[in-house]
Amino acid sequence: MEANGLGPQGFPELKNDTFLRAAWGEDTDYTPVWCMRQAGRYLPEFRETRAAQDFFSTCRSPEACCELTLQPLHRFPLDAAIIFSDILVVPQALGMEVTMVPGKGPSFPEPLREECDLERLKHPATVASELGYVFQAITLTRQRLAGRVPLIGFAGAPWTLMTYMVEGGSSSTMAQAKRWLYQRPQASHRLLRILTDALVPYLVGQVAAGAQALQLFESHAGHLGPQLFSKFALPYIRDVAKQVKAQLQEAGLAPVPMIIFAKDGHFALEELAKAGYEVVGLDWTVAPKKARRKLGGW
Repeated sequence: MEANGLGPQGFPELKNDTFLRAAWGEDTDYTPVWCMRQAGRYLPEFRETRAAQDFFSTCRSPEACCELTLQPLHRFPLDAAIIFSDILVVPQALGMEVTMVPGKGPSFPEPLREECDLERLKHPATVASELGYVFQAITLTRQRLAGRVPLIGFAGAPWTLMTYMVEGGSSSTMAQAKRWLYQRPQASHRLLRILTDALVPYLVGQVAAGAQALQLFESHAGHLGPQLFSKFALPYIRDVAKQVKAQLQEAGLAPVPMIIFAKDGHFALEELAKAGYEVVGLDWTVAPKKARRKLGGW
């Protein structure tokens, strides 16, 4: 700790590092807690803040994102904060129009239907510069957290982002996206590579802005069986971790723990445990004790 109470990046010194120590596999005095959708509609103040503007306008406002991120910590003794944002800001930064329709969810007016539609996407190297508002929100939130708890950054994994971009929104079957995997495997890999190449600098940029841990959400893992997951999701999950760690080192940034959460991906726990992440998230269908035994105490 420096004499002025600031850490090496100029942020206030962290006072509660229980979550980070647990993520690194160290012993802690208690089990740290943070919540999925920690900033959410269960909070009256969240609904009041969100009522003022549409969803993605909120995401583009660093001040609003900071306020929404901090709201749960004013009520509960949580051990981490997760920045308020959305996984679909990445497709937006690639040039796709995305709107949030009340009562329906995300909508892509012009989804990807043919391989030639990939030409509409911006170069992945431009994505991080398009998402400066996320970095600003992270930096502002780190300052206002004043070292109370660590701040988690996040992104959606390539397969999950692909499903939205091809389906045009939410889907119970992912029929369009899975049709791409079967009928256009090369185009699918091309799209997944574009997304991976966009995600890596985006996640590195989050750490540079102040994120102290990163989570990758493979929210639609359960729509793939073991074979499709191993072919179209797992390689890119691995590559994100490998490249993020390498680029953090190249940039002279300290490593941060990375979390992979593959919803309904219980069939791939062993593979996920070897994918280069410090933490494997479990969904409600998996008993933690059984998962730990399955992975040999990992």
